[in-house]
Amino acid sequence: MNRLYHVPLSPFCRKVRLVLAEKKIEAELVEERYWERDPDFMRRNPAGKVPILRLGEMNLAESSAICEYLEEVYPTPALMPKDVEGRYEVRRLVSWFDDKFHQEVTSNLLYERVNRKLMKGGYPVSANVKAGSKGIKYHLDYMAWLLDRRRWLAGDAMTLADFTAAAHLSCLDYTSDVDWNRSAVVKDWYAKIKSRPAFRSLLVDQVPGFPQPAHYADLDF
Repeated sequence: MNRLYHVPLSPFCRKVRLVLAEKKIEAELVEERYWERDPDFMRRNPAGKVPILRLGEMNLAESSAICEYLEEVYPTPALMPKDVEGRYEVRRLVSWFDDKFHQEVTSNLLYERVNRKLMKGGYPVSANVKAGSKGIKYHLDYMAWLLDRRRWLAGDAMTLADFTAAAHLSCLDYTSDVDWNRSAVVKDWYAKIKSRPAFRSLLVDQVPGFPQPAHYADLDF
């Protein structure tokens, strides 16, 4: 049985979960408290990070590498364009959200509000939360700029770039940190992603001590 070692509100784990579900690859979800550095976990990935996908006899680490591996081994449905320019744009946007968005927004909002408490790291740092609240506006505006010109973030078809962005935003939606009224086109894009069967397991996630907001699982939000 395939296994995904994950944290429910990790955008990197959610990205892999979306790809697995979209490609109909079954995998048991095993929640991993990676910050406790369990010896078995560290043997699976000495980097001490989730997600880790146990696929057959292989332990796969690093979310983007996992997703591209799955794309090559299970090419249908395709989540990467066939043309080299399209693949470049997908990879650029995956990096944008996993690096820039993560550093400026996710780590300042989700990690301060949720991870710090789970890891018993004290109270949120207000300056970081303020920076994240400011940063997300810039990123939502950039997404709106892209979606005014394209059907999906990277072009005319849904790709890994959309799943990457949705993974981050779905975590922040859980903590009510996304102003969906800021951009109608971004809200419509997220509604399309959210209504996909691949998204269903994300909508039932529950984090102890952090109840879902009323709108989180609502497909007509």
